[in-house]
Parts: sequence; structure tokens; C-alpha cells
Amino acid sequence: MLVVDDQFLVRSGLAALLRAAPGMEVVGEASDGAQAVALAAQTRPDVVLMDIRMPGMTGIQATERILAEAVDPAPRILMLTTFDLDEYVYGALRAGASGFLLKDAGPERLLAAVTAVHGGDALFAPAVTRRLVEAFTRVSDARTPEPPDGPPPALTSLTTREAEVLKLVARGLSNAEAADRLFISEATVKTHLNRTMTKLGLASRAQAVVLAYETGLVTPGSAAGGG
Repeated sequence: MLVVDDQFLVRSGLAALLRAAPGMEVVGEASDGAQAVALAAQTRPDVVLMDIRMPGMTGIQATERILAEAVDPAPRILMLTTFDLDEYVYGALRAGASGFLLKDAGPERLLAAVTAVHGGDALFAPAVTRRLVEAFTRVSDARTPEPPDGPPPALTSLTTREAEVLKLVARGLSNAEAADRLFISEATVKTHLNRTMTKLGLASRAQAVVLAYETGLVTPGSAAGGG
């Protein structure tokens, strides 16, 4: 794991917590985005814990660079922010970050988030991410009052089932909840989602959620339980 934060005390505290956790290894610490890009290429971490607001190269810019230059498998990037509704976080999700975490989250929540992101099965706090995406797509979606009857043009490469899975995931449902709704197995949901991400060239589940809103597949205010 690579820890990135421009504040020494925050960075060292996070690194110490992660080093003390069973099964976790910190391969490096970076104080800015440029250093993060260099260390990510050098150490090839599984997960990057990335601060968003840093002088010079921001966490968003660093995320874009790291994912663009990564050799497969690309690291999963968990963003650190002070506010849960932060326009910078939306940009980070668009850039391919796997999720985000508030800086005041406790140790247990931090470790749980890192574990979830590392596993790649579920975006940490999907309901909060959905709320964030809704907040920053509401204006653009207002220009399209009626949702499309079928998949939007940008999503025509998807099968009907893949579009259904993407819609439910974008509404904040977990893989297990989507499986229950569609009467299929959780493994099948994961397969459909992975194929969707491959077809659309997406780096993370969060990017899939953002794209679902930006293309109009899901509109702000859609209920998580809606069919």
C-alpha cells in the first residue's frame, strides 16, 4: 500500500495504523502527487490511499497519471477527503478512483475501506457515492427530463442484462442486492459488471456509477430500490 498526504502527521499516522494491521504492508509514503506517481510506478502497490487536496499536482491529477501509466493489474485508489460532498471527490471518481473515505473516519472504518477496495467486490459506502454523483450531475441531467427507453447511445455495446446490472449498481445496490433483485447469483452480477467495465474501458466500479449518471441511464433522485 502507498500512503499519500501532504501533511506529515496525517501521513505518518495513517501509515503507522496500516503497518500495525495484520496482512497489510506499506510500501511507501508520498508527500505530493508527483512523488505519488513516481512511487506508484516504482513499488506497484495494490492500493493507494490518496489525499485529494495537495499543492502542486493534486490527488485527482495523480490518480489519472497512476492509472494511465499502471501495468496490469492497476492499483485501486481510495481517496481521502475532509467533506463527503466535495466537488474534488466527484472529479476523483471520474478519474477512476475506487472510492473515498472521510479523514475523520475511525481506524476500523479505514481498515474496512481499504479491505473492500483491495477486494474489488464492492465500492466502499456506495450509497454515499451515489449521493455525491447525484449532487454533481443534477444540473446536466435536468436537460434530459425523461430517461431513455433503452440504453443510452454511449452504452449500446452492453447487453440488456449488463445495462440492468449497471443501473442497479449506480443506484447504490451492492452485488448481493442486485442479484436478489434480478434473481441471479452474486457471481453472475460480478461477471456482468466486469464485462461492462471492460467494454466501456472503465478502471473502477465508481467510474461505472459516474458514467451511468452522465449518460442518463440513471437520473438523480432515482430510488435505490427502483426497478
